[in-house]
Amino acid sequence: MGARPLDVPDSFGGYRQRLVEELQDKGIRDLAVLKAVSVVPRHRFVAEAVRHRAYEDSALPIAAGQTISQPWVQARSLQELRLSGGEKVLEVGVGSGYQTALLSQLAYAVVGIERVPALADSARSVIRELGIRNVTIVMGDGTLGWRSLAPFDAIVVAAASPEVPAPLLQQLAPGGRMVIPIGDRDEQVLTRVERVGDQVRVTPLSGVRFVPLLGEFGFAG
Repeated sequence: MGARPLDVPDSFGGYRQRLVEELQDKGIRDLAVLKAVSVVPRHRFVAEAVRHRAYEDSALPIAAGQTISQPWVQARSLQELRLSGGEKVLEVGVGSGYQTALLSQLAYAVVGIERVPALADSARSVIRELGIRNVTIVMGDGTLGWRSLAPFDAIVVAAASPEVPAPLLQQLAPGGRMVIPIGDRDEQVLTRVERVGDQVRVTPLSGVRFVPLLGEFGFAG
C-alpha cells in the first residue's frame, strides 16, 4: 500500500493552484497537504451542477443532504494530524470521498467509514477511477471506529460530536493524533486530541460548523 502519485490530466490545474495559494494565504503551511490539494481533482467529487465552483474555498452540497467541507477546514484538519507518510489513518465520515483522496496522498493506508450507502458507493467509485489503491471504505457507525484494523496513528472526524467518542480514543495509537469538531449541532470547535504517554492532551483550534455525527457515541438520529 502507500500513496500512489496521481496523474489525472484535466483542465483544472490552474484552479487548483489558485486554491493552494488561497490556502497558503489563510495559514496552511504543511507542504504535503498543499501538494495533495494541488493534485487531487476536487471537481470529480461534486455534482456536475456545482462543478464550476469546485475550487472555491467553500462548502458545497453533495448527495443525501450532506456537504463537501470547505477546503480550508479540511486542509487545517489534515495539517493538524502532522502526517509523515507512514501512518495508518481512520477517517470518520467519508462523504464525497475528497478528503479521503487527500489522505491517500499523505498516509500509508486510509480506512474510511461512511454510514450512508449512496455516499460510500460514490466515493469508492471516484477513488477507484483515480487509481488510488491505499484506501478502504467501509460501512458502519463511525462513532464506533473500526476495531479490527485498530490502532490508528491518526483519526480525522468529518462531523460534529458532542464529545470525543470513547471507542475512537481507545483506537488511537500511543503518540497518535485525532482532529474532531466538538460542540452542539449548531456550532463547534475544531479540536486536536493527542495521546501523550498515559495522558490525553486536548487543544482547541478554531470555530467551525459541521453536520452532526450520528451514532451510538454521537448525536441521536
